[in-house]
Amino acid sequence: MFFQFHVSEKIRLDELLRQELPEKLEEGQSASNSKIRRLVIAGAVTVNGRECRRPAFELRGKSLVSVQFDEEKFFYEKQPDDIHFELTEKDVLFEDDSIICVNKPALFPTEETIVGGKKRDNLHDAVVRYLWKKNPELRNPPYAGIMHRLDRETSGVILFTKQRAVNKAVQAMFESHDFTKIYLALVSPVNAGKKRSLKPGDSFTVEKFMNRISPKSQAAKWGEVPESRGGLYSKTDFMVLDERDFNRKKCLLVQADLFTGRTHQIRVHLSGEGFPIAGDELYGGIPAGRVMLHALRLEFKHPVTGKMLSVTAECRF
Repeated sequence: MFFQFHVSEKIRLDELLRQELPEKLEEGQSASNSKIRRLVIAGAVTVNGRECRRPAFELRGKSLVSVQFDEEKFFYEKQPDDIHFELTEKDVLFEDDSIICVNKPALFPTEETIVGGKKRDNLHDAVVRYLWKKNPELRNPPYAGIMHRLDRETSGVILFTKQRAVNKAVQAMFESHDFTKIYLALVSPVNAGKKRSLKPGDSFTVEKFMNRISPKSQAAKWGEVPESRGGLYSKTDFMVLDERDFNRKKCLLVQADLFTGRTHQIRVHLSGEGFPIAGDELYGGIPAGRVMLHALRLEFKHPVTGKMLSVTAECRF
């Protein structure tokens, strides 16, 4: 987006932007002092056609202030630093000529993103590096196809294809729900008693229609939305495995069996029942340094041989 402001008064550049930018933003969006300062320092603002990187620059007389506004960068909030990770044989759970299943660590992105003009390291690139190291004679990077994703903070089993020829078969299995996906979550019953109390051995099912409920400029938050308003059907079976003390809080270890794979599905379903995942502060969980969610097991038919595979990643919480 491109904004221009005609100024005829004496005023600091950052103060002008604090006054004028909010009127250009959508409802629910905000322009904090730090965001405005970052915008100016990044070189996105010109005064009378000349770039100005000084937030405290004083405008005098008639001036034309132009702003090249990148919404994604402006509203980006820095996340904790990603971990450094190199894939080794101990992280590979299954591999043959067609597919590779690996144990993704927490606090590491699944795929490439660009932040502040810099490319973040990610699991896809780590898989490519691993395969290339095994086959150094290759002139070009080996192929690794992303068939599904795990959030940056989620650990556990994730599948990549090694040949494009099997992508269609794998994608078809996901779309027809022929994959069994089992997760573990450590939940904090912060609203215990509001809807239900749980103990080891208890099981329950959550079904609801859901979709994104936050503005696109803010952290993606999903919630219950009527089907008539774009809600997508979701279903998860839960079973309480045991009780644990975590950060001096009584928590429950819960197994989640997914029937559908909506964004943030497990997080939304558990939070809605009064048991948000530890570390999932977006949905009301207690602080934990990460979202305590782990992709424990994938069960599926091999796309080439048809043999049933069950691939498990050890959980470390």
